[in-house]
Amino acid sequence: MFVCLGNICRSPTAHGVFLHMVKRKGLADQIEVMSAGTSAYHIGEQPDTRSQQVAAARGYDLSMIRAQQFIQEDFFSANFVLAMDKSNLACLRELCPQGHEQKLQLFLNYAGVNQLEVPDPYYGGPDGFSDVLDLVEQGASGLLKHICQQYRIPL
Repeated sequence: MFVCLGNICRSPTAHGVFLHMVKRKGLADQIEVMSAGTSAYHIGEQPDTRSQQVAAARGYDLSMIRAQQFIQEDFFSANFVLAMDKSNLACLRELCPQGHEQKLQLFLNYAGVNQLEVPDPYYGGPDGFSDVLDLVEQGASGLLKHICQQYRIPL
């Protein structure tokens, strides 16, 4: 489960990129991919058109993703709850039921970069969406390797 504020820029980009990687490796029957926002601002909406355009230019389809709000019950269905930034991580910690804390992390922990947070591109220019996609591709690749190692799934 990838989580950002509104579930229209960063987390659906991570959702779409990771799902693409999972499908490409033939693991869609073993790995479920979800995304959500800590707010209810955009429930039911497609990802931001700028996110979709940048992703489509690199071969990722985000059009099937619809924004939803993260709810406490999501901790019971997800093995990984990956926040895009520290602010959303703090919101998730407040919702986290006892015994599920180990699921919470910053997404970029898997990217192998020194940056901890995926910046919110919403109020910036088009380059911000490309930068987000660069970080997401690195994080998604590292996450897939980690999951396959942890659950002994051959790549």
